[in-house]
Amino acid sequence: MTVQDSPKVVPRKTIKLRKPEDADGSAVWSLIRECKPLDENSMYCNLIQCDHFRDTCVLAELDGEAVGWVSGYLLPDDPQTLFVWQVAVSEDARGQGLGQRMLSELLDRDICADVQRIQTTITQDNDASWALFTRFAGRADADVGTEAHFKRDEHFEGKHDTEYMVTISLREALRSAA
Repeated sequence: MTVQDSPKVVPRKTIKLRKPEDADGSAVWSLIRECKPLDENSMYCNLIQCDHFRDTCVLAELDGEAVGWVSGYLLPDDPQTLFVWQVAVSEDARGQGLGQRMLSELLDRDICADVQRIQTTITQDNDASWALFTRFAGRADADVGTEAHFKRDEHFEGKHDTEYMVTISLREALRSAA
């Protein structure tokens, strides 16, 4: 193989993880719209997430562009449970473990120091979300439970698939692996 025939090695660019700011709301909204089949919220909702819930959200940037997003919050009646609302990773940033990195970044924050559980809801056919959360839990042999939570007919008037509550019970080993 000559030098001209050798494959071009493109260095991986660094993805920066940070807390969002209110000015990031529209970029988050655009990112989520690109990440089908995620439920699209209003731009105002994403603005509120970036402002009011910034401590429990993660924005990933590549060259100043939003390429990843995790929105979450501590349950008001159970601050030991972090509910992850959405995880979005742009097509340009997939295959790099960004979802795992953003979840770990979130758990490493002081606000999550007392978190013992992560919860999220996932429809049965969302293979990417199931893979993300089961891999995340599996890294440290954490317990994972699932049960139908928001049901198609009972909660969604038959217009949305049942959402299964996924609960990851964190152990100290997972916390230190995060």
